[in-house]
Amino acid sequence: MRAWTVASPDDGVRLSDVPPPALRGGGVVVEVLAAHLPAYTKAVVSGNRGGLPLPLVLGPSCIGRVVAVTPDVFHLAPGDIVLDTALLDAGGGDEILVGWVGLGGSGAGSERTDRMRTVWHDGVFAERALCAKETLVRLPGAEDHPDPARLSFLPWLGIAAAGLHAAGPLAGRDVAIIGATGQLGGAAVLTALAEGAATVTAVGRSTSSLDRLAELGPRVRTHRLTGDRPADAAGIGPVDVVLDALGATPTADVTMAAYDSLRGRGTLVLVGGVRQNLTIPYADLMHRRLTVRGSWMSDTETVTTVWNLIRSGLLDLSALDPLTVGLDDPAAALDLAEHTTGLSFVTLVP
Repeated sequence: MRAWTVASPDDGVRLSDVPPPALRGGGVVVEVLAAHLPAYTKAVVSGNRGGLPLPLVLGPSCIGRVVAVTPDVFHLAPGDIVLDTALLDAGGGDEILVGWVGLGGSGAGSERTDRMRTVWHDGVFAERALCAKETLVRLPGAEDHPDPARLSFLPWLGIAAAGLHAAGPLAGRDVAIIGATGQLGGAAVLTALAEGAATVTAVGRSTSSLDRLAELGPRVRTHRLTGDRPADAAGIGPVDVVLDALGATPTADVTMAAYDSLRGRGTLVLVGGVRQNLTIPYADLMHRRLTVRGSWMSDTETVTTVWNLIRSGLLDLSALDPLTVGLDDPAAALDLAEHTTGLSFVTLVP
């Protein structure tokens, strides 16, 4: 079969002919229907986001159709439509993202995560994939979904939802999304609206992307970042919940402006890629009874909740703008992904 592979740290992504995946214990073979191609895939391959367990078939998640299961898999059957989340959790903080970078817990890895990445290392940017049964979530009724390309955004919607759920129920509350003009931020805006937020303040730097988010409805407010912490805090809030979905930033000023924007008893959830330390004022956190939470990836329950929102029509995927690519030209696909953001994303349809 055809697949995107990376052979060595000095190699790029190549289209290769590889043997089709063979079933083994705890495994499920899926036909890949569509896979979201993250905008930072180039950075992953170049080693700027952590090490890949090379050589491997690249790719963290996909929408797939189950082709075959081993006898020890009981929750799935051939023909089921599934989401492969890529998240393999061995407990005790030992987690990996199969076919990708990223380790749970401290992020430093362990002897056990090394063994996990040896056994489960190939991803899903291919015609078929062998997936660990623990990474798959069944999507009841998705057999009738007309557009797997749009549905491939589900992993990001699930990550956004997990972060938002860390702050408790959203219905009737004022929510702000920092980094809303990115793909994860855009997913968070859609999810917060679907879960009944009273208002959703989309915060970012791209005027065109903010204007696009404002078109989602009257509950969406926008704030274009100024770089001035007090001014940004005033423009963002006051709000009850802030989800920080920022990427790498030179300072923590925007995240701290988000912190400043919270009402009493509010919650700041960190789910993005900021690589800065936060200086949290002890007395302010205590007296205003604020909460700062971290969130990483998603889980089966959250993915199922988001799928049910989609299935019921409460979360409308028509707002998305998927750009479809095939396997033929990985370099061009990665270039395209690097230049997409917000509600636009690249989806690989093998």
